[in-house]
Amino acid sequence: MKKTLIAPSILSCDFSKAGNEIADISACGADWIHIDVMDGHFVPNITFGAPVMKFFRSYSEKFFDVHLMISDPLFYINDFVKAGADGITFHVECDSDIDATIDEINKNGKMAGLSVKPKTPAEAVFPYLDKIGMVLIMTVEPGFGGQKFMGDMMPKIEAIKAECEKRGIKDMLIQVDGGINADTAALVKKAGADVLVAGSAVFGAEDRKEAIEKLRNA
Repeated sequence: MKKTLIAPSILSCDFSKAGNEIADISACGADWIHIDVMDGHFVPNITFGAPVMKFFRSYSEKFFDVHLMISDPLFYINDFVKAGADGITFHVECDSDIDATIDEINKNGKMAGLSVKPKTPAEAVFPYLDKIGMVLIMTVEPGFGGQKFMGDMMPKIEAIKAECEKRGIKDMLIQVDGGINADTAALVKKAGADVLVAGSAVFGAEDRKEAIEKLRNA
């Protein structure tokens, strides 16, 4: 059985001391650091780009899990690779050529991931499963933190797991992002999730180490 990986989203950190926040959750047992990049076009909000992420890199040696919520991810892959990304996930609904974007990530030796919005069916990623290492299921609409968890997304996790088993793909990771806490973590793990993204459930906790363990052991 795979170990459940916990990837706190820095979208919920105190950005006035972001570097120290990243160092703190790294010390508290986070497996990955989840970095949400928004362009104000693909999603309504704007966060930051590769130059800011490069600054973050000096505060942690953990796996940098970059989630590109942007319209043209292909144009920016090399920037995020140079800034220290270990894995880059982008949306199947983007404007870039999907295959070309995956190839660019793989060419740079990074883990490629594909994400689907709540209204996009799981089947949208099936043509690419042999080329990627992770699928990210959004359990909220991308672009905002603090939204309510959508429990009706669980069949997507199950569908992707089933398709991977049918095709003999053994190492696919299923990541879930949106409204994850100690209660919803149990639901997504039961459905087959391997990587849990959590924002306020970690950064808003008095004891972050305990919060991470609660998610992992839910």
